[in-house]
Amino acid sequence: QVQLVESGGGLVQAGDSLRLVCAASGRTFSNYAMGWFRQAPGKEREFVAAITSTGGSPYYADSVKGRFTISRDNAKNTVYLRMNSLKPEDTAVYYCAAIPPHMYGSTWAADFGSWGQGTQVTVSS
Repeated sequence: QVQLVESGGGLVQAGDSLRLVCAASGRTFSNYAMGWFRQAPGKEREFVAAITSTGGSPYYADSVKGRFTISRDNAKNTVYLRMNSLKPEDTAVYYCAAIPPHMYGSTWAADFGSWGQGTQVTVSS
């Protein structure tokens, strides 16, 4: 099990950039693939991006492809989400979560676990 804490959210204008950080505790962090999800008010939690346990083969939701980049540093037990060219529709609470390697490729929130508390991202037009 890993415990996850997100940070880096904030209020920005459309076109700005942010970098979200997900800090993990626990010795098994490098065993897990990691993902980012987001949830806007009144909407279901939706997949954003994921990356393998070794930092390869990232995949993204179509809505963020080309604008967001997921990365990780296993030496620091940290996962990042770099968000460029932010749009008002990116406004949401962003969460990181872990998934076992054999399930990598899923975009279903139910397949992920060890959710953090989330960090709010608000993009004004």
